[in-house]
Amino acid sequence: MADLVGVFAASHGPIIARDWETMPSGHRNRLAAGFDEIGRRLKACAPDLLVVISPDHWVNFFISNLPAVCIGIGEEHDGPPEPFMKKVFPHERLKGHAAFGRHLLETALDGDFEPALSHRLKLDHGTCIPLWRIGVDIQLPIVPLIVNDLEEPMPNIRRCLAWGRLLRRAIESYPEPLRVAVLGTGVQPVGARDAEVAVRDRDVLVRVRISVQSDPDLEVVTVRGVGEPEHGYA
Repeated sequence: MADLVGVFAASHGPIIARDWETMPSGHRNRLAAGFDEIGRRLKACAPDLLVVISPDHWVNFFISNLPAVCIGIGEEHDGPPEPFMKKVFPHERLKGHAAFGRHLLETALDGDFEPALSHRLKLDHGTCIPLWRIGVDIQLPIVPLIVNDLEEPMPNIRRCLAWGRLLRRAIESYPEPLRVAVLGTGVQPVGARDAEVAVRDRDVLVRVRISVQSDPDLEVVTVRGVGEPEHGYA
């Protein structure tokens, strides 16, 4: 049986890669310290496999074909296509783990989930910025779990929580000894130029709070509102 050895979350804001050398040193130092700590803890877990949960930024999918969830089940995947990623993460290929990817897919189908699948994904900055800054060994196999959070309709909070439980079930039912870590990536816009998006995200977070308050199954979820003190992350 495989073991879940660690769960982590990190930002994938593209500005981290685009402006790393030119951003104010104080900002850069705080970001580096946070990413370095995640990297230290991940390394201490000694994973054999990393499941990375991230959206796709119109690299593999568009509105003509936009799955809610897609599992990467290939032996390898392509590195980021964005020009601004080339200078910081020049890897053209990333190792996959086809056996666990297919096991996750079959566990999902057996559990009344209907994810899409891909034998080869292009992994954009959403996946690769955290891998770069955390210092993940490029030889560590990854299984991408792409979740649509760009275009409505999107999976709701309850469905995402169910996916998390299913992922753990897939890990614990995998028949071979494997140390599996999970990395969730995302970004919450808070800058002035992202004001419209920030307002939308605030509305989303309010709905999350309502769900948490009204549903005992969601008590594990905590959130941080835009411009509010930190009390946790959805």
